[in-house]
Amino acid sequence: MTWLRERRVALAAVTLFTLLAGDAWRNLLSWYGWGVIVVAVLVAWVVVAVQKRVDLRRIPIALGTLLGLMVLSIVWSFYPGASALGVLLSFATAFVGIVMAHTLTLEQMVRALGLALRYIIGLSIVFELFVAAVLQRPVLPLWVSWEEPFPKAFYWSRNLLFEGGRIQGIVGNANLLAFAALLAVIVFAIQLAERRVGVVAGWGWLGASLLTLALTRSSTVLVAGLAAVVALGILLLARRLSTRGRLTLYSLTVVALAGVVAAAIAFRETLLAIVGRSEDLTGRLDIWAAVIDLAAQRPVVGWGWVSYWVPWVEPFNDLVVINGVTYLQAHNAWLDVLMQLGWVGLVVFAILVATTGLRVLSWSVDAPLGDAPASPALRLLPGLLLTVLIVHSLAESRLLVEAGFALLVWLAVASRLRGVAAVTSTITVPTAPADAGSRVENGGGP
Repeated sequence: MTWLRERRVALAAVTLFTLLAGDAWRNLLSWYGWGVIVVAVLVAWVVVAVQKRVDLRRIPIALGTLLGLMVLSIVWSFYPGASALGVLLSFATAFVGIVMAHTLTLEQMVRALGLALRYIIGLSIVFELFVAAVLQRPVLPLWVSWEEPFPKAFYWSRNLLFEGGRIQGIVGNANLLAFAALLAVIVFAIQLAERRVGVVAGWGWLGASLLTLALTRSSTVLVAGLAAVVALGILLLARRLSTRGRLTLYSLTVVALAGVVAAAIAFRETLLAIVGRSEDLTGRLDIWAAVIDLAAQRPVVGWGWVSYWVPWVEPFNDLVVINGVTYLQAHNAWLDVLMQLGWVGLVVFAILVATTGLRVLSWSVDAPLGDAPASPALRLLPGLLLTVLIVHSLAESRLLVEAGFALLVWLAVASRLRGVAAVTSTITVPTAPADAGSRVENGGGP
């Protein structure tokens, strides 16, 4: 029924808002308030899964293996209690991604993302304007009472809108706001191309997203955005080529990517100067060194899954402290997996990303099959989204938590379900003798 489908889109929008802007809830309502919202959202998706009889076993093998390894890591974890909590949060996030993949079409997912991102961008601009024009002072999260001096990173907003500084928006972090703005640019551009929004509203939200990108000035997101532009060109070109032409294009892309990486390493000081970042990548080199040293102590299966680092247990309580701020991630998803699940986990994670990438590439490029195929513009979303997630994962660990992990799981499962549908839609099965009249049916997925 249409109204039920619309409810699922609204639920998905609330979920994606919470995953992308979790700190907005935490700063406004405390961790306890955020927890209540998360539980309510999770219960709602459980109801959807039961109503739609979602088979949670229909997931890629690599994803199932990674989730299983997370659970097993509790056995050898250096911090079993924290690991159990991390596994619980990761499974809840993965569950939401799996159910969304089973119950939402690509068009519905784009609409849900669009709704969530409109609220994040719109509220962030209004919030920063209110702080700068009315309060005219930095703002702390509402539930804390820290005594000065404390790090500037603790502020919800640092009141920098009229001073030319990087704004943080409702998410309280310039890099996270920039990531949301980049996703918004992609989603709003697709909706404009599809004419699913009015011209004025569409261009208005696209302009607001670009403005937010300019005001956050995140180098990581800038690189991810450039990668998305390149990916867009490759996807559009691949659609016009034969199979042999596509293989040639993909091969040249891999070679070119290797060249870009080599050039970036060779000229890193010049590039960092251009984007206005320090030679140590704003402290990331020290963080990576600490994580690599920790991973070397338990190289095979790691220290145990924990998702976000928890600051109350060893070794995370004082592993990386910069300018009074205790860092709770490796700022590289791949190093984080290596440290938490060892080389075994890193190989499984790489297989998950690689196989998802191959399926997403087919999803974005190949002519769709099925009863209600997505339009060409909509099918660009999976490829562009995965590109942004992978590039972003090289400087942030967000691919392993909240929105990053949920979207990765959604892409992995949805691309697999799409592949099964594409195969089974070509199968015809005779169901009655010729003299009694015959018909054919599409085969069902496993």
